[in-house]
Amino acid sequence: MSTPTWPTVVVLYADQRPPGMHAVEKHANVRYVTVKQLSHALRGADVLFVWDFLSEALRDAWPAATDLRWVHIASAGVDRLLFPELVDSDVVVTNSRGVFERPIAEYVLATVLAFAKDLAMTWSLQVRRTWHHRETERVQDTHALVLGTGPIGREIARLLSCVGIRVAGVGRTARTGDPDFGVVHACSELGEVVGAADTLVIAAPLTESTRGLIDATVLGRMKPTARLINVGRGPIVDTDAVLEALRSGRIAGAALDVFPEEPLPADHPLWTTPGAVISPHMSGDVVGWLDTLADLFVAAFDRWRRDEPLPNVVDKHLGYVPTESAS
Repeated sequence: MSTPTWPTVVVLYADQRPPGMHAVEKHANVRYVTVKQLSHALRGADVLFVWDFLSEALRDAWPAATDLRWVHIASAGVDRLLFPELVDSDVVVTNSRGVFERPIAEYVLATVLAFAKDLAMTWSLQVRRTWHHRETERVQDTHALVLGTGPIGREIARLLSCVGIRVAGVGRTARTGDPDFGVVHACSELGEVVGAADTLVIAAPLTESTRGLIDATVLGRMKPTARLINVGRGPIVDTDAVLEALRSGRIAGAALDVFPEEPLPADHPLWTTPGAVISPHMSGDVVGWLDTLADLFVAAFDRWRRDEPLPNVVDKHLGYVPTESAS
């Protein structure tokens, strides 16, 4: 009786290995590696689990991935994986859709409320022990425009709607009667509709059509009282244009969780620009998120080894998971 051949799974990690991998180790040869070891480890490997989701190391190690069949990344965004050689290959790519939607939506709502209720000034006055009464804004009946109509954008729309904010979407194609947005405008119409928004939320994946989309022209058409929130990808927004828009009073505020260069350099002027709120790419990271991410891969691996359809299969040409491929 022949011994069954176990698949080889490579896990790319940075500081800590993913938890709860015992179920995978029972059915596969698992190689835990860092960036320097990736090329060697990929030889003969069937599966790559990109736990170090900020890494772009696979591009350089790709020539060694001759037997690779499946890549899974512990993030919703897959832009770091979609280099031409992988896109043109037969390797299946899956992401961690389903983990980040609610936490990111809560973060966006918290940011909208923090801006409206002037919480940064409240904290500053408290530190100075200064009693200074002020009026703040209400969010009910304000208008939010969400760029990105995927699962994260939809959860943002649902949560903002709960507090009375009127929400519309911006996506690939225009449509009406959407269950979460009501109206979805085409990306090509963004410059025409952004002027009506009190809040512009970026929740889109990074693709060739979204890279640099929020530029000086778009910012220049926003209300001077409007705020920008980016929980998508840094390169979608022209950071220099945001800096100038804040300094000139062209927009009232910008909450940025992602940046073209991460970490944001300590000497970058955004750190000290009035109206800017800087967070370190953490909008979707809540207590227990790492366990959830690892569990998602373990469950997907069980399906893969049984030759069952994988969840969250990315359309490598679109750059995200189409709705019909999510489960």
